[in-house]
Amino acid sequence: MKGLSADVLYGLPVACLLLFIILILFEILFETNSPFTVNGQSPMPAILTDPRRSESQLVSLSNTINSSNIATSSTITNENNTEGIKITEDDTFGITKIYPTKVGGREWFLNMSDPKNSSNFFITGNLNLSSLSDGSWRINASHVRMIVNTSEGQEKWKNVEMTGYVRLSHLANSNASDSAISNILSASGEDEIDDLVFISRSGRHSSEVPCEGTAYNAGLHTDGSTGWKKEIWHTGGYTEERARHKLAESYLNKWVGFKAVVYNIMRDNETDGVKLEVYMDGSNTNNWTKVSDITDRGGWYTKSDNTEFFSAGCGRARDYVIIDGGPNIIFRTDNTVLDFKNLSVREIQPPTQLSANTTLNTVLRLE
Repeated sequence: MKGLSADVLYGLPVACLLLFIILILFEILFETNSPFTVNGQSPMPAILTDPRRSESQLVSLSNTINSSNIATSSTITNENNTEGIKITEDDTFGITKIYPTKVGGREWFLNMSDPKNSSNFFITGNLNLSSLSDGSWRINASHVRMIVNTSEGQEKWKNVEMTGYVRLSHLANSNASDSAISNILSASGEDEIDDLVFISRSGRHSSEVPCEGTAYNAGLHTDGSTGWKKEIWHTGGYTEERARHKLAESYLNKWVGFKAVVYNIMRDNETDGVKLEVYMDGSNTNNWTKVSDITDRGGWYTKSDNTEFFSAGCGRARDYVIIDGGPNIIFRTDNTVLDFKNLSVREIQPPTQLSANTTLNTVLRLE
């Protein structure tokens, strides 16, 4: 190249290389100190690409619930999987809710100062109540039916969470064994043993209107077991008990919390069955454990034969699934003294979708 010395010509490539290196170093320095990047973090963090990683949505691997936890199941709660349960708040009595109250839904709470003055509440036979020193109440009778009914214009009780703390003891004049009591009551047309039952989706239980006597019955038995029965009509529509689990040596003479949850399962905007769940607080500390989780999709037949079952003329199948609500919630005991407090019923917002394997049977001992 004319006009340039040999030294200049030979030095150009070296100068260009040095300039290129300087530019690379400058770019690296700029990116390291840029406010738009974070050292050690990818441009799309996992918490955004996988919403299940969000800490607020993680569900504990424990089945125990208390008022400071938001989790109760070994599943994950998110838009597409609602089997996990998110605790939102406590109820009026400070008791943990398993499911949130439906927006605008009904809530009923026992008037602990004067139970008989509770709204929409009555006790059949107007039995006497005794106030105990700890603020609880006692009812001493062989057949107790405490009913939360529905006023005209109110929605019937359908998807509900029933809660209460109870203590059962033997009647003072009761020396009969469980089997003897059961035989006597079966002969009278009732399906009763010495237990406590939370009854939902119920109407009037009377032979005058037998088809109104539907029910899902969550039982707490004094022998330390729980279980579910269904009544398709009164009194010839009882089923055998399902999901009966022995959880303790006895439930006599100790305070325990008991919850019965009943709600319809929806799939593709149609009812796909009825979910039945029982939770217990065996330590009386507001720590709840799911002890029963079953689904009624049919196949749960009445014990009566065809002649007896169809004699009521209710137009129902022998494995009828009770998908509609009922006007009455019933707290019932038979052949026990009942001490009780903080009874409640809430219309809940159930999960909108369940995964395919909803027929679960979770059993956890409380001892």
